[in-house]
Amino acid sequence: MEFSRLIRERYSARAYLDKPVEEEKLRRVLEAAVLAPTAANWQAFRLIIISTAGRKEQLKKIYSRDWFTQPPYVICVCSLRSESWTRKDGKNYGEVDAAIVMDHLILAAANEGLGTCWVGAFDPQAAREILDLSDDGEPVAFTPLGYAADEPGAKKRKRLEDLVRFEP
Repeated sequence: MEFSRLIRERYSARAYLDKPVEEEKLRRVLEAAVLAPTAANWQAFRLIIISTAGRKEQLKKIYSRDWFTQPPYVICVCSLRSESWTRKDGKNYGEVDAAIVMDHLILAAANEGLGTCWVGAFDPQAAREILDLSDDGEPVAFTPLGYAADEPGAKKRKRLEDLVRFEP
């Protein structure tokens, strides 16, 4: 899909079909995530692909909405803080990198005709326990991944002039 159309049409799906995702589509989505730019190109992140089959109740401890576990997969993007590039003032870029990775992932999924919904309001302790994350693995965001069963609503965005400032 043409990029400007893709970013206009992508939306956060909150209902999913009980339909498998083709392996080649999943692979293309994951490859797009791996191609995301990261600070110093250190790629200090991990993608955890979780099959929802047989794990729905367990995954609802991470995020309780029913639609979260409807599709065949839930994906977690984790930052590895000890491996992340850190700016001279101490700012660790692990979460920034993970956010860029998630953005690539959800856009690639939309390009494949798949639905996603960026979830940040999850229970981090439950995520750590259920996914058996190391102390260094910081879950940053989750998304369900599958075929959407809902339709996008109207996008509400602030005006460009309210969000952009040009410096002379």
